[in-house]
Amino acid sequence: MNHRSPIKKSALRIRGRTGPEAGSRPGRQARTAKSSARRNSILNAALDEFSARGFAAARLDDVARRAGVAKGTIYLYFADKESLFQELIRFEMGPVVGTLETVFAADLPIRVIAEQAIEIFIREIYGTHRKQVLRLIISEGPRFPALAEFYYREVLSRILKGVRTILRRAWARGELADDALVRFPQLVGAPGIIAIVWSGLFDRFEPLDVRGMMQAQFNYLFGTQGSR
Repeated sequence: MNHRSPIKKSALRIRGRTGPEAGSRPGRQARTAKSSARRNSILNAALDEFSARGFAAARLDDVARRAGVAKGTIYLYFADKESLFQELIRFEMGPVVGTLETVFAADLPIRVIAEQAIEIFIREIYGTHRKQVLRLIISEGPRFPALAEFYYREVLSRILKGVRTILRRAWARGELADDALVRFPQLVGAPGIIAIVWSGLFDRFEPLDVRGMMQAQFNYLFGTQGSR
């Protein structure tokens, strides 16, 4: 008589399992990927709709139409139009902010960091659809202060914190002529805002060399390094 132990029998049963659980992991991965793709499609459609109509006039029905989903599908991911807009900000700008924070944390001369920041701005914001997010904040923020507050908290405050850090370090090293930039770090980001506004209003009349303008601004700001 063959007396197999309970442990061996259990092991044999586990090795021979062929039920629905065997393919559950690939199934879950496929469902997760499909859900993520649908969510991204909604966010992309929201950016197009908000850019075309503004926050107030944009309707979730039209976002759903652009995304190719039912309106109810949007509510599976976002509670309302405001939360959709907020997540759009986080989705589009979060990766760029993270990249800038890494650059700002590097112990490098301020001119080197400035050159890297210029390239990131042009490659990741100005040269992409992300500039539409900034235009929306500029145009819609005054009418919808909650959206402006969210953008400040999630994006702008983090960037300003990093800029202040590198400016204080540059001031301590003698790379700046005075502490004006430490007190007013907004001056460093001013060319980027000018570029966004100009491109939306006047670029078709007079194209702007954004890289050249930003380099000229930084040459002016940092050109007197070590003079104090």
